[in-house]
Amino acid sequence: MRLIVGLGNPGTQYARTRHNVGWLVLDELGRRWGAVWRKEKDAELAEIRVGAAPGTKLLLVRPLTFMNASGKAVGPLMAFYKLEPDALLAVQDDLDSPFGLLKFRPSGRHGGQNGIRDLIRVLGTEAFPRLKIGISRPPSGWDPADWVLSRWRDEETETLAELVRLGANAAEVWAQQGLKEGQAQFNGTDLRPKPEPVKPEPVKVEPVKTEVTADQTGSTT
Repeated sequence: MRLIVGLGNPGTQYARTRHNVGWLVLDELGRRWGAVWRKEKDAELAEIRVGAAPGTKLLLVRPLTFMNASGKAVGPLMAFYKLEPDALLAVQDDLDSPFGLLKFRPSGRHGGQNGIRDLIRVLGTEAFPRLKIGISRPPSGWDPADWVLSRWRDEETETLAELVRLGANAAEVWAQQGLKEGQAQFNGTDLRPKPEPVKPEPVKVEPVKTEVTADQTGSTT
């Protein structure tokens, strides 16, 4: 078994906020594989199998502890199922990546993401994989705490839907083929609009004027 936790906050008021993009990826995985969610103490859980039968068994986890206490929901599950840290994938929002980028990271520090911070604290290690989905730094004048709890803008919904779809694909590859294959397939994901190529200005060529002399015309006078 492997465990995928989607970091986020419980409650309808947070459902469509940037901080909850991890929950959206888990919702997509659950939709694809017929998940039946159940509530157990500090989390909503669903067991699914992905891939061809018999498939790879995954435990999907949506913490109900709020972001800053994500470890409280995940730690006991890791212990109960006797899972090593590399069997955990944390799907998170990432302020330091532009919106439209998606990438795996094998381990490392929390980078200011409080859900990752608490997982590290509870598990006692940084050595667990993350799937990071870029939400960009806030615009000028925004507090980062307000930005991560803001809702997606209408013009972002199409890119968001594609990021969630690719995030679910990436999680499936991680579960079935491992982290290195996930990195190879998805770490180049960039859905940002590509700039229009600059067309060079046409070069104007002035015609060369030549003078015709009497000799050139063949005149006999």
